[in-house]
Amino acid sequence: MSQIWQPRELVHRDYDSHPPAFAPGYKTSVLRSPRNALISLQNSLSEITGPIFGAKDLDPLDNDLIMNYAKDGLPIGERIIVHGYVRDGFGRPMKNTLVEVWQANAGGRYRHKKDKYLAPIDPNFGGCGRVLTDENGYYFFRTIKPGPYPWRNQASDWRPSHIHFSLSGDAFAQRLITQMYFEGDPLIKQCPIVKTINNDDAIRTLIAELDTHAAVPLDCLAYRFDLVLRGQRATLFENRTQGAV
Repeated sequence: MSQIWQPRELVHRDYDSHPPAFAPGYKTSVLRSPRNALISLQNSLSEITGPIFGAKDLDPLDNDLIMNYAKDGLPIGERIIVHGYVRDGFGRPMKNTLVEVWQANAGGRYRHKKDKYLAPIDPNFGGCGRVLTDENGYYFFRTIKPGPYPWRNQASDWRPSHIHFSLSGDAFAQRLITQMYFEGDPLIKQCPIVKTINNDDAIRTLIAELDTHAAVPLDCLAYRFDLVLRGQRATLFENRTQGAV
């Protein structure tokens, strides 16, 4: 007798290590953070089923940010590889997980109409890519190392070099968003966004380590960034329950 699969309610993450939604040092959180207690809603079918991604949904160059927007030359900047594994809280590989990334160019400017930073736009760099994890939960992509940039928080605040990550599981409610920083960057400790995290172990989950074993000689360095979805070693994700302390 065959069993009929029934979607189950998703289990909430443990948000004890996440920063509060209201952090005065991070100025935009003042207007974005809720003032009233949140209402917990039961997941509907649309949150706990789909989407299902496959290799046919991606272009061969989607994980190559060096080439996927190049028009009349190669983008300017330090060429790097970012790679790692996506695992659940028990260390099991998360296969066929969609990993989407976006970032600024080598000068610290995004290809976005609202980005008015004085650094030039690179005509051969789009700053977006995506990749599916394999059977072992492994992913990798090539890109240009993003530059730091100033932002209008306090007068002299700068964002460290970073790459944004979005992970999509097998249900819409499982989408997780975070940022990856680079080992040795002195701006990490000074960043007002990072300072909202009152947990050194959580901050370390956001920092990619230099991995010379995966580097390509005379071409590019490599950085290792593993993502753990749950458990004591879980990577710190941005889309925590807003208002949780």
